[in-house]
Amino acid sequence: MIHVSWSLNVNERTPAVLLVVEDDRDMRSLLCDELWGEGYQLREATNGEEGLEAVMRAAPDLIVTDLKMPSGGFDYVHRLRNCVPGCPIIVMTAFGDARTKEEALKNGATAYFDKPVRLSELKATVKRLLHRSDSVPEERPVH
Repeated sequence: MIHVSWSLNVNERTPAVLLVVEDDRDMRSLLCDELWGEGYQLREATNGEEGLEAVMRAAPDLIVTDLKMPSGGFDYVHRLRNCVPGCPIIVMTAFGDARTKEEALKNGATAYFDKPVRLSELKATVKRLLHRSDSVPEERPVH
């Protein structure tokens, strides 16, 4: 007979689930390595279509996404926002300016970064946005 015992410490929280959507494999790998090192669970997608499919399967706690990629763009960000209204969305792009940032935020981005991204700033923003969404309980339905 095998005995398996485990205990659940209610003070330990389940790590937040982050979805990283990036078509550049090296950039996606770098982002995942850095965020995994912070203790998050990660899911990956290589384009906007895969990102939307991943969100439809299970809403993440936060999304980090490229803007200019296959099936990306402002409409993609808007669709993400409609699918997961309470989920923070961080948009990154190497092809942005003040107008791009304004349009991304108008379409549902919670935060915006120009590439190259300063990883320390990205990680601090992820932490801040997750803390903010933890402090205000809200439903995160998937539409």
